[in-house]
Order: sequence, then C-alpha cells, then structure tokens
Amino acid sequence: MIGTMRAMAQRRDLAGRRRPVGLLAALAGLWLVAGALALGLGSHDLGLAEWREAFARPDSLPGRILFDLRLPRALAGAVTGGGLAFAGALLQVLLRNPLADPYILGSSGGAALGRLAALGLGLGGPAVALGGLAGALGSILLVLLLARGPGDPLRLLLTGVVLSAGWGAGIAFLLAMAPDASVRSLLFWLMGDLSLTEGPSPGALALLPGCLMAGALVARPADLLLRGPHLAHALGVAVRPLAWSLVALAALPIAVAVSLAGSLGFVGLITPHLLRLAGLREHRWLLPGCLLAGGALVMLADTAARTLFAPRELPVGAFMALLGVPLMLWLLRRRDRS
Repeated sequence: MIGTMRAMAQRRDLAGRRRPVGLLAALAGLWLVAGALALGLGSHDLGLAEWREAFARPDSLPGRILFDLRLPRALAGAVTGGGLAFAGALLQVLLRNPLADPYILGSSGGAALGRLAALGLGLGGPAVALGGLAGALGSILLVLLLARGPGDPLRLLLTGVVLSAGWGAGIAFLLAMAPDASVRSLLFWLMGDLSLTEGPSPGALALLPGCLMAGALVARPADLLLRGPHLAHALGVAVRPLAWSLVALAALPIAVAVSLAGSLGFVGLITPHLLRLAGLREHRWLLPGCLLAGGALVMLADTAARTLFAPRELPVGAFMALLGVPLMLWLLRRRDRS
C-alpha cells in the first residue's frame, strides 16, 4: 500500500514537472521564431537566396541589412523584453502586487532625464547610453533612500510615483529647450523605440544568462515571500536581505532596457500574468519563462511595428500599448470574475 502511494506521488510529481518543461520548450521555440522573423522581415524581405548571400558575403547588401541593421535591433529587443519581463516578475513579488510594473520605481523617467541631459551637453554615442543607464540606476537608488529601504511596499510605491512626476517635469523642460530637429527622435525614444539602437553591448548581452543564474538563487525564497513576509520569515527566509536582492536584480535589467529602447510599457506587466495563467507559477519556471516570452514579445512587436506600415515605422512602445491596453483590460475583467 505504501509502495503504491509512493509510486502515485512520483507520477504526480513527474507530471507536474513535464508541463512547465514543455511550456519552456515551447517558449524557446517561439523565441527562435520571433528572432527569425525579426531578421527576415522588413521593408525589404530577405528570401532564402539572400540569406545565403548574406552569410557568404557579409559586405553585400543583404549582409549589411542582416548584420548591420536587423541583428543588432533583434538582439536589443530580446534583451529589452526579457529584462523587463524578468524585472516585472520580481517587483510583483517585492511589492506583493500583481499590477506592479518595472517602471514603478521611477526608473523610466530617470533614464529619460539622464539621456536627454547627455544629449543637451552635446555628448553622443556610448555617453548617451551611459547617461540613460546612470539615470535609471540613480532613480531607483533615490527611491530606496527616500523610502528607507525596500521593506515597506506602499512607501516604495508612493515614493516612485512622486519621483516619476518630478522626472516628467524635468523631461518636459529639456524637450522644450531641445532643437526642433531632434525633438521627433527624442519623442520616439520616450515612447519606446529600437530604430536608433546600435545593438546591445557584450555586457548587456550577458544580462540574460546572468539573470537566469541569479533567478535560480532567489526562486524558492520568492515563492515563499509571495505568501507574505511573516510566513516567509517563519519558514527561514531572511526577508529584508531578500528584498534588497530582488531590488538589485530588477534594477539592472530595467536600466539596460531603458537605455536601449526608452520607455517600453506593458512588457513587464502582462508577460508574468500570461505565464502564470499558462501554468508557470513557481519562480524556478516563471523567471526563465519571462526571459524567453518577454524577448519574443518585443521582437515580434518591433517586427510588426516596422513592417505593417512600411516604409514608415511605428515606435514599438506605441505598438505595445495598442496590444497591451486591451489585453490588460481583459486580464482585469477575468480576475474580477474569478
């Protein structure tokens, strides 16, 4: 009898593992398909012969389109989307709020202000990206300082909202002072845009495997913290050090994403929701799923934004809003019914 019960428990455990593994495999396939579409589609679609020519002669026209234009943009989309979805999942645990967004700590406004300030000083190239990175990280650190650490989710949330309003005023001032010729590109970047990216640096590319390894360390404690800090503490979790770890793990991908693509909303908000609905509720499965699904979502959205109205392009942030608003309203309505 005991042997039969053990066998049944093992079968249930095996079945419980197969579904998340299958979902992650499907997400990996979706990520590859999204990458292939991002490389092949555009105002000039690349056929099979042009793919061959691009790999045979990288200096040819198909080679320059593939390696100089589309590959950096696809990689930037993968890093941006994966990082934002990963950060969104962590912040939803930290704030114990399923509607928490990666930009809730004012990082978007801080990054935009830093980038615009660098442009206003006449800097260019890597200095502008570093300005955005410094602005995002500085904003998150300032929120933590004013909120007296990550221990109080409500104080953290309110401080982030107040600082975001301040950054918005600074951005409006810099835009008003900017030359008319540059205002359009700045507005596109503020809406979320990958058209001006030169691609992620090697350090930014290392962000995804780094997040994967770090996420594996906090996955189990994050599951416990989601049930409440008191229960997590009773089960042996050091709640305050874990909260600081979650902030640090969320801050870096947010800062990198904003420096690459500007304010790209809804990715970090809806991706964890959809994955939880699909069955990836434990963070050991959810976090790698966010890296894959978020990257695929941004690559697909960017491909659609630059092909549907070619030769004109929509900012990918505007296209994500067109998708995200009705999807978020559906998720809220579904939650009210449950």
